[in-house]
Order: sequence, then C-alpha cells, then structure tokens
Amino acid sequence: MIEQIVDFAHGEIVAYFGMILILSAFFLETRDILESKAPTYLILMASGSGLLAIRAYLISEWAFLILEVAWFAAAVMGILALRK
Repeated sequence: MIEQIVDFAHGEIVAYFGMILILSAFFLETRDILESKAPTYLILMASGSGLLAIRAYLISEWAFLILEVAWFAAAVMGILALRK
C-alpha cells in the first residue's frame, strides 16, 4: 500500500495538479478575482506548494523543495493569521 502511494506521488499527475493549483491562485489574483490574503487563495497556494514539496523531496530536488516549503509555510501562516 505504501509503495503504491509513493509510486503515485512520483507520478507526473501530482506535479501537474500542484502546479495547476498554484497557477490558478496566481491567475485569479492577477485578474482581481481573488485577493492574496483571501482564504481561497491561501488554500490553493498551500495545497499546490505542499504537493510540489512532497514531489521535490521524493525526487531529491533540494532547491525546489526549499522553495516549495517556503511557499507552503507562507500560505499556512497567512491562513493562521486569518483565524485570529
């Protein structure tokens, strides 16, 4: 079971899905449909960067991992700030 999950995470579909989430958030923000501090924007960014961070870790892309972890952390901190 674990091996199947790892194989799936290694697959291109996870990378593309993460990319689509991040690019969707960016596109919607630049078209003034979402604000960069809106919960939907932050959730899209956290989800997409989280998926890409996992993918980067599994394929040993360390610079990309650091970038995605930073994006993920920024989005999660934004979500937590909204809750206060």
